[in-house]
Amino acid sequence: MSRAGPLIALLVGLAVAAPSALAQQPDPPPPDAVGAVQDIVGAVESLDGTEQQSREGDTVTVALAGDVLFAFDSAELTTDAHTRLDGVAAKIAGESARGGLQVHGHADDQGSDAYNDDLSQRRAEAVEAALEQRLAGTGLTVDATGHGEREPRRPNVVDGVPDEENRAENRRVEIVYRLR
Repeated sequence: MSRAGPLIALLVGLAVAAPSALAQQPDPPPPDAVGAVQDIVGAVESLDGTEQQSREGDTVTVALAGDVLFAFDSAELTTDAHTRLDGVAAKIAGESARGGLQVHGHADDQGSDAYNDDLSQRRAEAVEAALEQRLAGTGLTVDATGHGEREPRRPNVVDGVPDEENRAENRRVEIVYRLR
């Protein structure tokens, strides 16, 4: 989804979108695939494209843009990152999350694999430490993993040309947790 695109929410297999986006929606799934679609309860993206949240069954994933959380080539959280993580932690605590949270760091394709693995791990660990501090006393555990550039959301290069918007979307940290 482009950052300027309409906000689309999937609710129990029913797509709700601005009329201009409806023409872009695929045909409904065949009857035998309806159960799989109904597992998706919702997906929402912020209007500025810097935060996305999805829910499948009792699993919630919050994806935060790496460019909001960190300066270029850094694993130190920005001031805005602390504000965003305050909100995420409050949401997690308010929804009575259970068990453990997984924090997944992701990078774009710039730099070597080893560099991106290391940077994505350090960024995931920075978010892990911030969430552990904010969720102290809740009984939740937090585990961080860096994935480097191996799990892009969008292709970093399209038709042989680097796509900066896609690269920005691939630089992200995902926080995954389960509801009670």
